[in-house]
Amino acid sequence: MTNDKVMALHQAIEAHQIKGFLARDEAEALYDFARECALIGPCLEIGSYCGKSSVYLGSACREANSVLFAVDHHRGSEEHQPGEEYHDAELFDAANQLMDTFPALRTTLDVFGLQESVIPVVAPSQIVVKKWATPLGLVFIDGGHSHEQALSDCLSWAEKVTPGGLLLIHDIFPDPRDGGQGPYLALQAVISTGRFIWQTTVNSLGVLRRIAD
Repeated sequence: MTNDKVMALHQAIEAHQIKGFLARDEAEALYDFARECALIGPCLEIGSYCGKSSVYLGSACREANSVLFAVDHHRGSEEHQPGEEYHDAELFDAANQLMDTFPALRTTLDVFGLQESVIPVVAPSQIVVKKWATPLGLVFIDGGHSHEQALSDCLSWAEKVTPGGLLLIHDIFPDPRDGGQGPYLALQAVISTGRFIWQTTVNSLGVLRRIAD
């Protein structure tokens, strides 16, 4: 059952019209899993966009006296570019002819008072992961959905999850008729390493648990 804190987040997200692609049951799962895993290490997300997922993850981390690292280059994924299916003209920086979702994320964090609980990292995921050394309790991946990008994100960041922690991958569609296969194939690649087991699925959110080495 959704608790009062999560229900309040739902209502505030809708009231402030925070942009994002996250179903309610997935949002609730993010909150619950982050509240659990933040006790064993900080959390991290790939693909913050305007901060919808950051609100749920960051609020859970704040409760656990932990933090969320929000990694995004804020130039939009392939599907967000002009002429593509999920392009949003309000997030397009006309002066520089580039997508720019960082101002929206900053506004979201201000609205929800998460400035000390969510740490934005404005850079491409593949650059950040090369120098990342802190073991993570939870990693949520919702970045580029191409097979190449999803595979790179999932395999590289999976290595940063501490034993007992979770790797969450968004937009898992086993049936190609339901959506792109990049994240689903990347999830299968992570399982094939033998270091994770598939714990559950919430809507399109795949949940993998890191097992001991």
